[in-house]
Amino acid sequence: MQSKTLCFNRTLFRKNLTRFWPLWAVPSFVGALFPLAMLTQLIRYGVDGLFGTGNHNYALEFTRIYYSVVSYAVPILSLCYAILVALATWSYLFNNRSTGLMHTLPIRREGLFLTNFLSGMTMMLAPYVVTGALCVVISICYGFFDPVGLLVTILCVIGESLFYFSSATAVAFVTGNLFALPVLYFIFHFLAAGMDFLISVFANGFIFGLSGTYTGAAEFLSPTIYFVSHVNHSSEYREIFVPDAVHGSITADGVGYYDSELTSVTLENAWVVAVYALVGVFLLAAAYALYRRRRSESAGDVVAVGWMKPVFRYGVALCGSMAGGLALYAVFWGSFQRGNYYDVVPLLIAMLIAGAIAYYTASMLLAKSLRVFRGSWKGLGVTALCAVVICGVMKFDLFGIETRVPAVSQIESLTFRAADNSYTLDPEEDAALVEEIRAVHLTIARDADYIIGMNENWAFGDEEDFERISMYNSVHLTYHLKNGTRVIRRYSVPISMDRLNQEGTYDFALDRLVNSDAMKAERFHQNDGYQPDSGYLYVDTWKDGSISFGTKEARAIHEAVKLDIASGACGNYDWFDQGRAGQYAMDLNLDFQTSETVHSGDTHTRYDSINIRVYPAMTHTVDALEELGLVAEQELKTYGELYPEEYEEKYGLDAPTASDAMRYGDFGQAASVGIIGGTDGPTEIMVAGAL
Repeated sequence: MQSKTLCFNRTLFRKNLTRFWPLWAVPSFVGALFPLAMLTQLIRYGVDGLFGTGNHNYALEFTRIYYSVVSYAVPILSLCYAILVALATWSYLFNNRSTGLMHTLPIRREGLFLTNFLSGMTMMLAPYVVTGALCVVISICYGFFDPVGLLVTILCVIGESLFYFSSATAVAFVTGNLFALPVLYFIFHFLAAGMDFLISVFANGFIFGLSGTYTGAAEFLSPTIYFVSHVNHSSEYREIFVPDAVHGSITADGVGYYDSELTSVTLENAWVVAVYALVGVFLLAAAYALYRRRRSESAGDVVAVGWMKPVFRYGVALCGSMAGGLALYAVFWGSFQRGNYYDVVPLLIAMLIAGAIAYYTASMLLAKSLRVFRGSWKGLGVTALCAVVICGVMKFDLFGIETRVPAVSQIESLTFRAADNSYTLDPEEDAALVEEIRAVHLTIARDADYIIGMNENWAFGDEEDFERISMYNSVHLTYHLKNGTRVIRRYSVPISMDRLNQEGTYDFALDRLVNSDAMKAERFHQNDGYQPDSGYLYVDTWKDGSISFGTKEARAIHEAVKLDIASGACGNYDWFDQGRAGQYAMDLNLDFQTSETVHSGDTHTRYDSINIRVYPAMTHTVDALEELGLVAEQELKTYGELYPEEYEEKYGLDAPTASDAMRYGDFGQAASVGIIGGTDGPTEIMVAGAL
C-alpha cells in the first residue's frame, strides 16, 4: 500500500495539546475566575450593585469592560503567553535528536509547520475562549448582551493573538537555541523603543538643547507599546434625571437627582489591530520560508540563518558600543566632566572598549567557541569605524538637529515656558507670537557656544565675573507637530545686563518677547476664555491663616489687575530679582476655569491658577482688596519693612518701604513675580512693578 505524506497530522495536534496541557489549562482556569467573581457580585448585589444605580445602559457598560481588556490586558498577556507557547510548540527545533526524529516522520515540513502552528494558536486562544464564553453566558442571562461589542472584541483578540504567536514563531526559526529564543523575542519586540531611548540619551550629551529620553518616532516597531498607547476606548455620556422621592433633592424636574448615562462606547484605532494581524500573516509566511531552508544541523545555534549572523554580530557590537560606552564613560570619566556635554575623546575610548567586548561576545556565541580572535581585526575595525562615525555625526551635528525649528505649517500647538511662565499657543490664533518664539528659539540655538561656555565657567569662575549676569534661566519649547510627533528643546541660558539692550542677542529678543503686551495678555487671561472662579489671600502680618473668596471677589480683583496692566503699573519681568523687597508681604491667588468641546463632542473643564505678587504701585488692585474687605490698609507691609535685616544683607542697602516704592514712578528693573499653575504644574509669573 502506498504511503501518504500529510499536510496536517491529527495525532501530532492532539499530542501537543495533551503533552502541554498545563500551558493552556492553568491560564484558562485563572481566566475563568474573573467572570465567576463578577457573577458572584451580580448574585449578591444585582446589576445596579455592579455598575451603579440609575438608568444605565448595562450592555454598553459591559462592552466598555471588553474594550478595556482588549486595549491594555490582552497585548501584555499575549506578549508573555506567546513565547511560552512557542517554546513548547517548537521545542523540537532546539535539539538534534528531536529534530532528526520529527523530520523522519511521514509528514512534510509544511505539514509539521501547519500542525504545530494550529496547535499553538489553539493553546493561545483557549484561555480567551473559556473566559469569553462565561462572560457571554452571564451577559445573556442578565440582559446586557451587546453583539457588536462582542464581535469587535473577538476579532481583536484573534488578531492580537495571531500577531504575537506569529512573531514568536518567526523568531523560533531564526534561532536554534532554546535559551536564545525568549531573549531574541523580547529584543524583537522592544528593540526600536530601546534604540530610541539609547540614541536620545546619547544625543543629549552632544546636541545643545536636546532633551528627552524617548521620542516615540519609531514606536510602531515596538508593537506592545504601540498597542497600549494607541488602541483605547472612548465613552460618551448624557445627563439624565433620576426620580427619587426618598433620597433625592428638589430640582427643576422634581424630586430626584441627575446622573450620567453611557450612550456609546468606541474602540479607537481598532485598525491598528488589523494592521498588526496582517503583519503576523507576513511573519508567518517568512517563518515558513525559513523552515523550508532550515538545516537540521542548526539545532543549538544562537542564529540558525546564515545571512543573519553578520547582522547579529554587528548589531550586538553596535548596541554594546553605545550602551556599554556610555556606562564606562559614566563610571570612569563622568566625575571629571566639566559641563553637561560629553568629552569626545574619553567617550570614544570607552565606546571602542565596549564595542570590542560586545563584538567578541557575539562572535563567541555564533561560533560556540572561545577561539574567535584569529583574523578578527577586520570586523573589529568596522566596529571601531562605526563608533568614530557616530561620535563625529553627533559632535558636528551633521543633521542640523541643533538649529532645527519646525515651520509654522507643521505645528499643531506650541508650549513655551520662560521667565517662570507657561504658555500654550495655537499657530492659527497666535500666529505673531508663534513666529516671535520661533525667532527667539533660533537665536538661542545659534548662540550655543556662548551659552555652553558661560554655564561651564559658572561653576569654576570668579563670582565677581558674574555680578551683572543672571544664570540658569530656563527656556523650554515643545512643538506638537501635525504628524503626531514632538520637538522638545530645553535651554538654561544666562541673561547679561550688558546684552539686554543689544539687538541681535537672545537676551534682547527673549526679554522683549516675555515683556511684550501680547505675552502679558496671555499671562493674565485677558483675551482668552478663562474666567475667574475663586481665590484666596494670605497676608504675612495675619496670625489666623488665609481667607478664601468666591467668584464675585475673584472677578473684581481680576478686573483691577487688568486696569493696573493697562496703566503700566504692572512692570516687566525682573531677570535679576532686584525689587522683591518692595513687594507687599502677601500671597494673592486667583483660580480660573474654562470649558472646551473636544472632537468626540464631550465638554471638558480646564483649570488654571495665578499667584499674584502685589506692589504698592498697583493701586487698582490694592483698592479692590480694601473695598472688598479682604485686607486693611494698616496690614499692608512690604517684605523690606517686615524683614529689613534680611534685605539689607541680601542687597547691601536700606530696605525700601512702601512709600519709597510709590515714589519710583519709572519702575526701573521690574520685579513682579507670581506663580501660575496649570496642567503641567506650578510655574511663576510676573504681575507687578518694581523699584
